[in-house]
Amino acid sequence: MNLVSLNIESIQLGHPLPFVLRGADGVLLAQKGYVIRTREELAKMVARGRQLCVDTDESGESHRAYLAQLQRMLIADTNLGEIAAMKMTAAEDSANRSRAGRALPDWSELQLRATQLLRAPSPSDFGGRFQALHDELARHCEQTPDATLLALIYLSAQETRMYSATHSLLVSCVCMVVAREMLRWPSGRVQQLGHAALSMNIAMTELQDQLTLQTHPLTAAQIAAVENHAARSEALLRHLGVADPMWLEAVRCHHHRTPGPLDKKTEAQQMARLVQRADIFGARLAPRAARSPMPVTAAMQASYYDEEHQVDEAGGALVKTLGVYPPGAFVRLASREVGVVIRRGTTATTPRVAVVTNRDGMPTGEPIPRDTGMPPWKVTGVVAYKDVRVKLSLDRLLQMV
Repeated sequence: MNLVSLNIESIQLGHPLPFVLRGADGVLLAQKGYVIRTREELAKMVARGRQLCVDTDESGESHRAYLAQLQRMLIADTNLGEIAAMKMTAAEDSANRSRAGRALPDWSELQLRATQLLRAPSPSDFGGRFQALHDELARHCEQTPDATLLALIYLSAQETRMYSATHSLLVSCVCMVVAREMLRWPSGRVQQLGHAALSMNIAMTELQDQLTLQTHPLTAAQIAAVENHAARSEALLRHLGVADPMWLEAVRCHHHRTPGPLDKKTEAQQMARLVQRADIFGARLAPRAARSPMPVTAAMQASYYDEEHQVDEAGGALVKTLGVYPPGAFVRLASREVGVVIRRGTTATTPRVAVVTNRDGMPTGEPIPRDTGMPPWKVTGVVAYKDVRVKLSLDRLLQMV
């Protein structure tokens, strides 16, 4: 018997099983041809077998045919949100840095490009380099928003050397996804918003990276530089050739404390408010030499409530878009397993998760997909990044989105 784990998302409800289905211990769960009609029935089957498996010695041909059909669906551009990766194809997928013919971004290269550009901008080439970086990020946010959020939130929870640029990439991504998906802003305005968020801290990029590693209190000069960085960033952007008044105003105002309805603000002020909320969210996720990253729920709460402890409209849109447990967050399940969120779910509290440690706290070896909308895998809480003692491959996680 050669059992291989199977992702439950690859089981088509209402269709005959193309292979024999077994549990983790080899127990028979369903014969080939059996029709699983409801998610409740599937959940009971999973609970009984602890995991869905296929015996490749028993169902080799039929299972290979099934995988081939899934591959044809991918090639035909079937909605990737409905076709989850199977654990048994991990070795093949790991050798290929692509999904459905689309290359995965090199996030370390993007971090380095952003750091080099924002630390030492030059009027001679800033416009072209900045636009190329922004356009690449915007394309990933539009085409693969969950994978992009996963990469940037995951990296932000551990990055210290290139913190400032990584933070700006994350804030820009969050703002563009929220503006497009929830606020329904037009594409031109989404682009202006992305520009503002990506460049909001350009006047203190190097200082921000320094402060991330600093363990002693800020000096008076450092405090002054932080407090006036928004105005200095606007001035520097003007010097670098930026003339878009909306972009410049959003940068200048992105730390203004102006609670209240968005429709009472100008368009530039609305952009600044969303940047501020996303900035708060991203900053709390990031580590410092003097402290660990805050739990994702604390970051969400900080962006959700305004300065008067009321629900902030822009912050509320952020939470509704990303979910209570956004991609890149670590969570504990009812099964006592721990996993990383890889994709948003049908509700704010039911994301798709890749389990990385089992109920005994031991590494799973290969991430195992879980649908937290099913009772056995309901999310019961968040897990701090420092408490997940498993080395993960970001590329492997991205292939599962």
